[in-house]
Order: sequence, then C-alpha cells, then structure tokens
Amino acid sequence: MRPRGPLDARVRVPGSRSLTNRALLCAALAGGRSRLLGATESDDTAAMREGLRALGVAIAVEPGAWAVEGCGGRLPARGARVDARASGTTARFLTAAATLAAGPTTIDGTARMRERPIADLADALRALGADVEILGRGGCPPVRVAGGGLPGGRAVVDARRSSQYVSGLLLAAPCAARDVELVFAEGVLVSRPFAELTAEVMRAFGAEVELHEASARVRAPHAYRAREHAIEPDAQSAVYPLAAAAVAGGRVLVEGIPPASRQTDLRLLDVLARMGCRVERRAEGVALRGPDGPLRAVDVDMNDMPDAVLALAVVALFADGPSTLRNVANLRIKETDRLAALETELRRLGAGAVASDDALRIEPRPLHGARVATYDDHRMAMAFALAGLRVPGVEIEDPACVSKTWPAYFEMLDAL
Repeated sequence: MRPRGPLDARVRVPGSRSLTNRALLCAALAGGRSRLLGATESDDTAAMREGLRALGVAIAVEPGAWAVEGCGGRLPARGARVDARASGTTARFLTAAATLAAGPTTIDGTARMRERPIADLADALRALGADVEILGRGGCPPVRVAGGGLPGGRAVVDARRSSQYVSGLLLAAPCAARDVELVFAEGVLVSRPFAELTAEVMRAFGAEVELHEASARVRAPHAYRAREHAIEPDAQSAVYPLAAAAVAGGRVLVEGIPPASRQTDLRLLDVLARMGCRVERRAEGVALRGPDGPLRAVDVDMNDMPDAVLALAVVALFADGPSTLRNVANLRIKETDRLAALETELRRLGAGAVASDDALRIEPRPLHGARVATYDDHRMAMAFALAGLRVPGVEIEDPACVSKTWPAYFEMLDAL
C-alpha cells in the first residue's frame, strides 16, 4: 500500500451480495422465471448459486443478469450435497430451504464454517416440524436435513448470536404447509436491520411477512412470484472507499446507491459524520468528504452493523482520542474471531487496542508499517488496507481473500 491523499474519486462497487443471496433464494422458490439484474459475482454468491443448483434449481448467468427458473416452493433434489464454502448466508439459508427438498440434503463448508454455530437454527426448524441432524462438533456443520417439506407453526428461535438464523427461517417460511410464527428468545434479534432487509426482499417477490419487535409472522402456504429484480450496489463494500476519504481526506463518491437505500451498513455514514466527515446523498450516489480537522473519537453501539466495525476500527486509528465500539459479541463467530483479530493487528501497527467479550477499544498512538495478517477474512484485508493510505509500509497478507465479496478491491483502491 502507498500513502496518498487528499482523494477525489468516483467508485462503482459490485452488486450487494446480501441482496443477491436473498433474491436468489426467493427466485429459486418462486413459480416461473426470474431475472436478477446486477447480481454480483463473488465467492459468497457463487456458493449460493452452486448450492441452489445442487438442489435442482436452474440458474443461467447472462450478461448483466442471472436468470433463475423457480421450482414453485419444492426443490427437486434428493441426496444433494451443498458446499457452502465460507459463506454464512449460504449455510444458514440453505439449511432452512433444504427442508423443502424432495429428499435429504447435507450442508457443509470450509474448516472455519465447521466452527460456526448452527444449532439455534436447527432447533427452530425442528420446532417447525423439520427433521434436522447436526453432524459436526459443538453444534456446527455439517448438517443433514431430511427434506420432504416444512410443516410450519410456531417456534422460538435464539437470535442473540446471528440474525441469519431468522433470515433463513423467514425465507423458507412462505413455502411451509401453514403459517409460521417466530418468537425471538428473550425478545432479542441481533443485527435486526439484516432481518428487515430479508423481509423487504421477500415482499418484493410477493411474500406476506410481518417483522415485529420480538417476533415475526409469515403467511403460508403463499407462493413467491417470479419477477425481474434489480440488485443495488453493495453498501457493505461501499463503506471501504467511503472510509478511505475519512482516512486520507478529500472526497469519494460511490455511484448508484439510492439516497433512500435501507442497506444496513450505510448507517456507518452517520458515525463518520459524528467524527467530523460530511455525507452527501444524491441521485447519482452517496459521497463522503473527509474532515477539515482531526477525526473525533466515538463511543458507539455497532450491533446493527457489525461488519462495518472493521472499517471503523481502522478509521479510529486516526481520531483525536480513544474510541469504543460496543455490542458486537457476534464478531467472534464470523469468518474469524474478528474481535481478537482486530486487537492483534491494530497493536501490530502500533495502536492501543483492547477487546472484551463484546466490545473493542482503540487508542490512537504513533503508527508504523507492518505486515498485517488477514486470517482468510476478506474484511480484515479490506479494512487494514485503508491504514496504508496514511501509514507507510503497510503490507496485506493474502490479499486474494477479498474474492469472497469484491475480487477487484485492490485495483479500486490503487485507482483512488
């Protein structure tokens, strides 16, 4: 990485992988042919696409769109084996969807995926009448799902560690034999905006879903409708070029994100505004201008946008005092233990960093170059590359891990 700035750049980010994977499953379960405009190619979306193909769904990659031949709520595969790779959405969403397959399905993934818990989802599926067996250790994949249909009914789901459990259940629910009611254990739904995003995509495909403070309800059986569906540019990726302007100064515009977009990670812009940056939301996209003076330190609850913690932690290296990022215990069960990884690598650059069970405190100190470990975690690579815009000598180990979400990330960063 080479220091530079102030920046003056326009960036186009890939289509949202979160929206792509949700729309892929809705389209797969719909009746008829759907086209997903702007669907993004990444390791995560490829895992979902290939997983659905293994379950018997025909998906064609066309110029500018993916065409999906829906199965009308019944996946035809028997004896399928799904490789979720390192994709949490694929593992969780297809575990729920596999209840709708004609026969048994086994869902597995990388060594790290075999360390990421899925028992809370399996318990809720059993409460809805499904036959689900966890084959891995400690409540982790592989998972075997018997298939044959999802009876439906009422289930308590422990969503304190991941909203993906709720999203997976919601996405499969319209194809159940009767209405599905989910009650959140202790009234808690972590990272709620991601479940709200799921409900929004489901409604676009014709589902009837209600998401309340401590529960959710889906009308069933109520078939998804095939449609042409546009995928917004990815806010989870957009935060990195926008945060680059906070670090290096100047202005960066990310094209194509609607001013009223409800993608969760755009909430980071409000935090960066508190730190002294200026945010512009226009028809052409979203822009961020770096502060006129030093960045201001923040103490902020990041539960709604845990993936954005990594970018914010690096921005906080350049603030005028210590920052604390709170309520993010679920970072410990992501692609790596992100709280531990952030603590280690921030210290490697010379900063003070202390991770607790659910928070991270960053204390700015004189920084120096270092080779940063990425733990096969795309967001670690993307975030720490931003430090190299200000600090000479920052090297990123295994930069190719960004292929999980944005294969051309470093080409974009070099062009800023």
